[in-house]
Amino acid sequence: MTTGASHGHHPDDEHKLGPTRVRDLLAVAVVAGLVLWVLARYHYGLFPSLPWPAGLTLYAAAVLEVVIGFLVRSRIAGGKLGPGEGQLHPISVARLVALAKASALVGAIALGGWAGLSVYLLAHRELDVARADLPAAVVGAVGGLLLAGAALWLEHCCRAPDDPSPDAPDTSPNPV
Repeated sequence: MTTGASHGHHPDDEHKLGPTRVRDLLAVAVVAGLVLWVLARYHYGLFPSLPWPAGLTLYAAAVLEVVIGFLVRSRIAGGKLGPGEGQLHPISVARLVALAKASALVGAIALGGWAGLSVYLLAHRELDVARADLPAAVVGAVGGLLLAGAALWLEHCCRAPDDPSPDAPDTSPNPV
């Protein structure tokens, strides 16, 4: 019987928090898209009309996360990381990473859900209500994409300068 450690993996690797993977976000978006498409297919008549500003909060969150990313990046690059006054506390960085990871998931769900709804609406654009709802669905899908991208940027900006790249092999010593 072989263990993960013999293949270069440590037993605690499953408990490490690593960078958010785009492929995972794409999988979430696809599942959300399928769920919303199925819901629309069978229950669209029960949906309320969609106002086009419905997805604008995603844009605001994306802008906020991009700005925070630039601020964090400049503080880390300037060596202003620590518990002292005028420095960015490491706990704050950890909280921002958690925010980025959560926002990336929300963005992927929004992208997929709005995109799945958009596919349904495009297929039924002969209906006035579907044509009226389509702009809101597109605004939401684009907002989800922007939020996911901004969250990935924020997460990247929170990395310490000496963090290994996600693709680099683990060079930490093996525990005995």
